[in-house]
Amino acid sequence: MTTTALLSALVVDDEAPVREELAYLLGNDGRIGRVRAAGSAPEALRMLAEEPVDVVFCDLKMPGMQGMELARVLARFAERPRIVFVTAYDEHAVEAFELQATDYVMKPVRPARLAEAVRRAAAASTGTPDEGDETIPVELAGVTRFVSRSQVRYVEAQGDYTRLHTASGSHLVRVPLSALEERWADAGFVRIHRSTLVSLAHVEEVRMAEGRCRVRLGAVELPVSRRHTHELRERLSHRRLR
Repeated sequence: MTTTALLSALVVDDEAPVREELAYLLGNDGRIGRVRAAGSAPEALRMLAEEPVDVVFCDLKMPGMQGMELARVLARFAERPRIVFVTAYDEHAVEAFELQATDYVMKPVRPARLAEAVRRAAAASTGTPDEGDETIPVELAGVTRFVSRSQVRYVEAQGDYTRLHTASGSHLVRVPLSALEERWADAGFVRIHRSTLVSLAHVEEVRMAEGRCRVRLGAVELPVSRRHTHELRERLSHRRLR
């Protein structure tokens, strides 16, 4: 019988009650082994130099070195730990996505939500495909909302931004199309044009007309460039055979 190695974790938060609560919740999670805690980013770096961990649960707003700064330092580690931001502030969610954070958990922390973050960190650390959905922070009229990846039908490039199209509307996010293409490839997103990705799960029809390929997603039809037509058809055929 194969046993899965437990994750080691480091909690980084300048507020002792929050730090202790997170450490307690993580310590009771069967997927987590040793849990340590640090009251600041510099202290966390000293602890990580002595003993690496698999995942860091980090606050954003701390005196001195901020959580985002810590994440950028950790991104340069030879063995980079997974980062889960735990914060009361939602305005940095897009930046966290760009840093490839494993999750972004809002305070006050609900045990079930923290358990979901642990699940994602465990899947990422073992290299196991994460079958769970991903949430994308989007801003509308000064309010940050979260859209599930599974809701996204197709994505269009708009300069350094991308527009996510769902059945109910569209959302502009500050993430380049190339980054989404790489990150969502295993979730069934494929490029059909230099400026467009589609979710294979939402493709209802592929048709050829006058030598040109088009895909239909609900009421929307999108052109497929010649260079991407073969790959699209191959991916769709493979998906049907699975």
